[in-house]
Amino acid sequence: MSQVSDFMRFMRDVRAEAGRIAWPTWAATRQMTIMVFILVVLVALYLLGVDMLIGAGMAALLGL
Repeated sequence: MSQVSDFMRFMRDVRAEAGRIAWPTWAATRQMTIMVFILVVLVALYLLGVDMLIGAGMAALLGL
């Protein structure tokens, strides 16, 4: 087989597979997006707390 026919076969297979994708609904997408934002905020607050705790510990150790 030639490279062109291999490529055309690949593109047909890609198109067939793309047709089988089950996309989430808008409501599910919105809900997952909100959950991600909440998780990002929680992780950021946690890391801020850890950073402040380590900073206070280092300041106490170094006498600053």
